Amino acid sequence: MHRIAFVISQGFQVISLAALSAFEMANATWEKPVYAVRVLSEHGGPVSASIPGVTLQTEPLGDAGYDTVVFAGGLEDYDASPAVVAFVHAAEGKARRLAAICTGAFVLAQAGVLDGRLVTTHWGAARELQARYPKLNVDSDRIFIVDGTVWTSAGASAGVDLALGMVENDLGAETALLVAKKLVLYHRRAGGQSQHSALLEMNAKSDRIQMALDFAKKNLHSPLNVEDLADAARLSPRQFSRAFLAETGQTPAKAIENLRVEAARNLMEQTSHPIDVIAEQTGFADRERMRRAFLRAFGQPPQAMRRLVAAA
Repeated sequence: MHRIAFVISQGFQVISLAALSAFEMANATWEKPVYAVRVLSEHGGPVSASIPGVTLQTEPLGDAGYDTVVFAGGLEDYDASPAVVAFVHAAEGKARRLAAICTGAFVLAQAGVLDGRLVTTHWGAARELQARYPKLNVDSDRIFIVDGTVWTSAGASAGVDLALGMVENDLGAETALLVAKKLVLYHRRAGGQSQHSALLEMNAKSDRIQMALDFAKKNLHSPLNVEDLADAARLSPRQFSRAFLAETGQTPAKAIENLRVEAARNLMEQTSHPIDVIAEQTGFADRERMRRAFLRAFGQPPQAMRRLVAAA
């Protein structure tokens, strides 16, 4: 029996509870229950969600002797109380794995258990997490990450992907696939957070950098370089590169690759164009360069993503 503690606090996101459905369906798939889930909070009793009028009955933290301890995130307050931090420390010494959903990563980071680890969180909080805790290596474009005994997921809905990964780790790929089918989900979701974040929300603070971004988006089919973008921004290449990184958090080369990947992904979803044609239209020059960029961005080659789109 795998004992799982799911720790929430005031203002937790209701959607984070969806992760528990993976363990529920795993129990339903096997002849007898394999997961025992407890929902905990610092003091126990009713805990209010971020949605007014929605509360959840919880048990107090108590003993940390669980197989897995998962910390859910909230919308605003990322700080944990001393009691919760102490519970993290106790769980670190007893639990087989610790996990954080969405901004729950701040709780583990505050306790120091993420130092030196590769982690993720919601794209909108990734910069703040990295700034607050510089010893972390934050990858803001992964659905979930496993680094040793610590699991972290992106947004609250990505907690389901994380939970499916745990089910696969515990019970095998066949069970995880059955659970995903019961939940009407992909066993392994293609793509990272880029489709929801940087590629769509990459807006600059100054007019000049925004002019360069607009120019890039309109000319992805061309072989763009720093000189082209600097000229569009009316800055020297050195000034432009410095300002671009400061305002967007990306180098010009990485930003252009991301924009091309997003444009190519959209064409794959919305058209039946051959991959060679899409690569040419989005400035990759050839399908091999596009394949490598897709692997960096999504962890999947273009062909695999197209198959997923066709099956959806």
